[in-house]
Amino acid sequence: MKAFVHEVARDAESAVATVSSDPDARFIAGGSNLVDHLKLGVATPSRLVDVSRLPLTEIVDLSEGGLRIGANVRNSDLAAHPVVRERYAVLSRALLAGASGQIRNQATTAGNLLQRTRCVYFQDVTTPCNKREPGSGCSALEGYGRYNAVLGQSPECVAVHPSDLAVAMAALDATVVVLGPDGERRIPFADLHRLPGDEPQRDTTLAHGELLTAVDLAPLSRTAASTYYKARDRASYAFALVSTAVVLDLDGTGPDARVADVRIAWGGVAHKPWRASRAEEALRGSTLTPASIRSALDAELAAASTTDDTAYKVPLVRRATTMVLLRLATTAATTTEAIA
Repeated sequence: MKAFVHEVARDAESAVATVSSDPDARFIAGGSNLVDHLKLGVATPSRLVDVSRLPLTEIVDLSEGGLRIGANVRNSDLAAHPVVRERYAVLSRALLAGASGQIRNQATTAGNLLQRTRCVYFQDVTTPCNKREPGSGCSALEGYGRYNAVLGQSPECVAVHPSDLAVAMAALDATVVVLGPDGERRIPFADLHRLPGDEPQRDTTLAHGELLTAVDLAPLSRTAASTYYKARDRASYAFALVSTAVVLDLDGTGPDARVADVRIAWGGVAHKPWRASRAEEALRGSTLTPASIRSALDAELAAASTTDDTAYKVPLVRRATTMVLLRLATTAATTTEAIA
């Protein structure tokens, strides 16, 4: 491990000033991802600015009815929060599926969302990796590829984003609040992460030194239902083969109920949480049947590019999303009847 300077931030502004002025400086909070990379030699910062003691640990109601989640809120606290469990079940279930209890107790909201890929070649400094060393090549293209992306990948990188929480945030149309040298700005969650293109070393659209301070959630309809489903190799702690986060709101009840709104996000299939916007558009205004769902998902998956190693992901994410939508339709219809 390379030696580095460690300093504790007094406030968010000074933390931003320190990191933005030093290209080799990094923020650290829970450290559940970064510490691994320090040990492996993947990350070699000269300075770590500890923001874990900043007062960014609150979950508060917003005046317009949504929720603000501080960047340092621990994953375990967020998953257990009564408002999150009641209004944003997809978020709580994604966190509970995401890691062991010990890691949830350590990991923060910002750290989870900004964690880097778990591609085996990215984490092995003896192998070429364009994300770790631009221009060196992508070992995953010809190597072990079972976890590789099937949507949005490029010849430079086929790694997938590992966060379960990020997939749920994508389905919730969250907004990220960041503080930089020029002040605060708000970023729609869909614009936070980026596809690899020819710059796979850039995971997000954040500038160096920008600090994520909070995530805002808009209010959901009282009749909306949401959940998260994760397919993985084992029931204990494991990264997603594929995952799906769905928020569903029906207009009416019974078999003739139509989709008033639906949001679908996928994990394990792309370099960023993948918002299935084509499928959403096809489903809005329709009744939910296996046939209508399959048609909508096929429209989204038409762009998928697979190999022998990843061909299983397309039918798996299709079946998982179909199952979740049909189950949620029952829940949403029951909720609508109760309110009516």
